[in-house]
Amino acid sequence: MLVPETEPSGDYGPRPLVILLHGSGATGEAMLRDSKLAQTAQRHGFLLAYPDAGIPAGQGFVWNIPGIPTVTGEVPGPMDRDDTAYLVALADALVAAGCADPARIYATGLSGGGRMASWLGCTVPARFAAIAPVVGLRAGNPSAEDRMRPDPETCEPDAPIAVVSFAGLKDNTNPIAGDGGDRWGYSMHAAEQRWAQLNRCTEAPTTRWIEPGLYEERYGGCAQGTEVIARVSVDGAHSWVVDNEAMWQALSRHRRD
Repeated sequence: MLVPETEPSGDYGPRPLVILLHGSGATGEAMLRDSKLAQTAQRHGFLLAYPDAGIPAGQGFVWNIPGIPTVTGEVPGPMDRDDTAYLVALADALVAAGCADPARIYATGLSGGGRMASWLGCTVPARFAAIAPVVGLRAGNPSAEDRMRPDPETCEPDAPIAVVSFAGLKDNTNPIAGDGGDRWGYSMHAAEQRWAQLNRCTEAPTTRWIEPGLYEERYGGCAQGTEVIARVSVDGAHSWVVDNEAMWQALSRHRRD
């Protein structure tokens, strides 16, 4: 875990915590390096945890998302570590130690780590103020009847949660349009729409250009001040297509009080 050297606000109490989840077959150390999120943590004073997933795969690890095959082709079984419980316990330990502010805990991740962050939003939303999946936004598993639709029974959060996602239009691994497969399935837009429904958003979705080559889709008017945002890089592929400053600004707007 990275603990910033300074606290810009001058408040040396419990700090915000961002849990950074690596992609399938990778490690937390590699994710920390590739995301360059450490610099943002140092600048803004948030704790940055970068754990390894619980299932070994090659030189790295994969996350246990029930019912979804990993990159090994196998569906996690009962003997595999419960990564949801593990990540909640990690956050709880940092809160109990007086390090992390329980109202400002966030999860982000790349690809399989983004899907794991989405799963946390589905299953333990009350423990997180917001999630920020990167090339991995999901809203439950693909439906068995139609892989291009999310199965509502696999994502039934008991509280609204802010969703801030990032994607690349040229991503061929987890394509924005969906692929109808067992691991990915439905489109990113279907995931956005489902989260907007779960968060009881009342405003019509909007699309705006942030800058050339980058646009944002947003659902507002959501319950408990939440929102659903997706930023899409036109030239981005299956990688960390994130402006880290913009991500932190979006996450830090939200608290779990």
